[in-house]
Amino acid sequence: MAKARRTYVCQSCGSVTSKWMGQCESCGEWNSIIEETDQSLPSGLGKGSSPARGTVIDLGDLRGEETPPARMMSGMAEFDRACGGGLVPGSATLIGGDPGIGKSTILLQAMARLAGSGHRTIYISGEESTSQVRMRAKRLGLEDNPVKLGSETNLRNIIATLEHGDLPQVVVIDSIQTMFADTIESAPGTVAQVRTCAQELIRFAKRRNVAVVLVGHVTKDGQIAGPRVLEHMVDTVLYFEGDRGHQFRILRAVKNRFGGTDEIGVFEMSDMGLQEVHNPSTLFLGNHTGDVAGSAVFAGMEGSRPMLVEIQALVAPSSLGTPRRAVVGWDSGRLSMIIAVLDARCGLGLGAFDIYLNVAGGLRISEPAADMAVAAALISSLSGYSIAKNTVLFGEISLSGELRPVGQADARLKESAKLGFEQAYIPANIKHKGKDLRVVELDEIRKLVDLIAVDLEGN
Repeated sequence: MAKARRTYVCQSCGSVTSKWMGQCESCGEWNSIIEETDQSLPSGLGKGSSPARGTVIDLGDLRGEETPPARMMSGMAEFDRACGGGLVPGSATLIGGDPGIGKSTILLQAMARLAGSGHRTIYISGEESTSQVRMRAKRLGLEDNPVKLGSETNLRNIIATLEHGDLPQVVVIDSIQTMFADTIESAPGTVAQVRTCAQELIRFAKRRNVAVVLVGHVTKDGQIAGPRVLEHMVDTVLYFEGDRGHQFRILRAVKNRFGGTDEIGVFEMSDMGLQEVHNPSTLFLGNHTGDVAGSAVFAGMEGSRPMLVEIQALVAPSSLGTPRRAVVGWDSGRLSMIIAVLDARCGLGLGAFDIYLNVAGGLRISEPAADMAVAAALISSLSGYSIAKNTVLFGEISLSGELRPVGQADARLKESAKLGFEQAYIPANIKHKGKDLRVVELDEIRKLVDLIAVDLEGN
């Protein structure tokens, strides 16, 4: 019989200690350590005893005739894109996001599409009753789709239900933090419960070749709650992002064993649920006119999808000893680096001004290729000269002031030409086939200053 022992586990990072402490030494969180019961090895396998001999497994070569897994397409192109081309049978997918962002809504819509195309789908809710799920389905106009509903939090009952009768093809568990296994002496949502329940559901998915989708809560830092190992256990991790001030939602893949990472699906929240946005570039450009100082268009990439975004900057005189820096949608540390380069290499003196930077539409950009567009917006706002109309920019800025090439230039230029842009500022020595645009190649940031504001210093 397994011997139970007491351990103390941090509910924020999952670290285990032998005694209770007020603050976790690993992540620094206060009052996050909870006492849990762990099941150790049987007493017969303790110290001084030898385990039984294992079974020899079959080993194969790298060369094989494996066929790619058949995917189940939901019919929602943006959802399928984020999943890498559809759900794979036998896979485990984890989707996280802020409360009320639309996780349950998008999964209910996707399951309804799958059920309508002939796939057997089951939706298990641990947070809502079946009547509440039916009310949402009726509001979205999905009540006629043959999705099977259930409301349960006991893992043993859920597994027994899934094994009974016709085996489902897709199962949604909403959410993994509400599930509990009666073999663990701890409350639902604790590290031990989340890890155990997820492990059992993933084992069921692999054994029965069923696609399982787990909904995960997030912490105040935006990370999926529970142990970090949960993201390592599943095959795909999706984050549902969005700003409550905007109606746009982005489903971003940060891990995918069956497809590319950093793929995104763009949705718009409406009265009828989440609607797909097939051309996000026009969405994030908004009412960009091109004749306003402090505005620049960045030709970026989100996974394999080119996307044009408007970068807005405001440089204003500061009355404070320490000028303000406000950034929305970009890395504030990288903004400080761009300001330092413009001051040191171009002599602009931006360090004495209040600077506000915004990525229009609520999108968050993380790639270094946005450096050139950000610098252009700052130069334009400081000088008062607008950037040439119908111009896009992309390129990375080094600390020496040089402009470095970035990847997938052809896709960026092609998307720009498709949306009517006529000119592009890009780094020099970059391979491209931008025949439909006038391409201006620059090798250092000072030349960008000369193009935007030739008389910034009075010359």
